[in-house]
Amino acid sequence: MGKVLRVNLSTRSITTEPLREEIARKFIGGRGLSAKILFDELKPGIDPLGPENKLVVAGGPMGAIPFSGNSRFSVCAKSPLGMGWGESYSGGFMAPKIKQSGFDAFIIEGVSKTPVWLYINEGNVELRDASKYWGKTTADTENGIKKELGDTDKRQTSVASIGPGGEKMVRYAAIMNDLREAAGRSGMGAVMGSKRLKAWACKGSMKVPVHDEKKLK
Repeated sequence: MGKVLRVNLSTRSITTEPLREEIARKFIGGRGLSAKILFDELKPGIDPLGPENKLVVAGGPMGAIPFSGNSRFSVCAKSPLGMGWGESYSGGFMAPKIKQSGFDAFIIEGVSKTPVWLYINEGNVELRDASKYWGKTTADTENGIKKELGDTDKRQTSVASIGPGGEKMVRYAAIMNDLREAAGRSGMGAVMGSKRLKAWACKGSMKVPVHDEKKLK
């Protein structure tokens, strides 16, 4: 899609940055792109649960195209569990929905004063109040967000959220998406909790451009 979303929860600023082709080619997939971003932007010695840590959510180059094995996305940050590089992966509908909502990745930085959730739809982005979801399980949060959005089809929107464990910054907390898919390694749910980011939701039907669609099929 050629775009990276940056959301600063401290200032509530939302910006879009280009994903240059040379970066995408050199740093392959969600893991590679996240490693590049975090290596460039994180200072040594920061607290993984402090405001200086950043959370990068990214899909790989195969996301949202008709190709087997395209349904994984990565969540990366400095790990509060291992105190070093942290990466976790999950399946479900989120990987294609990240692309179909208009982006290849998004960077979450800063700390919100109050609980929020991030809504991304066809390139439009907004932060919404998550106070009514704070303290709830991931299933209740996902169902509540979909009801709030008026979804009639369970696949319209893919939601990823944390439960009470992530909110309390339990260092092995997972991020759950599509009810039963888990980004369960490295404590990425605790990083979300430290930022008071309860959830993110991706919706959209934007098409990923393919160089030779006939050959791909």
